[in-house]
Amino acid sequence: MLDALLFAKTPKLFTAVYPDCLWKVNTQGKKLYLTFDDGPIPEVTPFVLDELKKWNAKATFFCIGKNIVANPGIYKRIIEEGHSTGNHTYDHLNGWNTSDEQYFENIDKCEQILLNLLRTSDFGLRTLFRPPYGKLKPSQYSKLKSKYRIVMWDVLSYDFDVNLSREKVLDNILKNADPGSIIVMHDSLKAKPKVEYALPLILEHFTALEYTFKKL
Repeated sequence: MLDALLFAKTPKLFTAVYPDCLWKVNTQGKKLYLTFDDGPIPEVTPFVLDELKKWNAKATFFCIGKNIVANPGIYKRIIEEGHSTGNHTYDHLNGWNTSDEQYFENIDKCEQILLNLLRTSDFGLRTLFRPPYGKLKPSQYSKLKSKYRIVMWDVLSYDFDVNLSREKVLDNILKNADPGSIIVMHDSLKAKPKVEYALPLILEHFTALEYTFKKL
């Protein structure tokens, strides 16, 4: 939905399309909400967790079901270190290119994994869900919003874009994040070089400005 348009800061027009999604947190004080999509994987997620721990920062990880199955120990570490997690489908499906029936089945498959690993839920009545690519059909949105807290974003790093430099990825966040921003990064192989460069600098920069990093 948003990635092809190269908007690091989500325009208000997009937020009006799906108004029941969480695009930004209405917060008091200097708080930011880092989110990481597509993990957990051993090549990236432990690095992210190590950096967050250095700065006493919390984050939210939107996990792919099959990656949780492959790496349960890393998923367990995410929870044990006080972060929150959400559903990112089992196979990273694009909602625009998937039938509703298949899409919902794939989300449910991931949800069962989350429920089996989380004996209790931090999310109240509704689990967090982020659609891969930010792409949802209206019919999918209408059904999912009653069961899940659908989380989008207002700052997109583009750490997945092979055509962007690591400096531009960092700049996307430093120039666009402000109190309450939900920031998208990725604990994925494609994003690895840029995350390893940008994340420590993001944490250092905003901590120096007296921001804190919270989970959703």
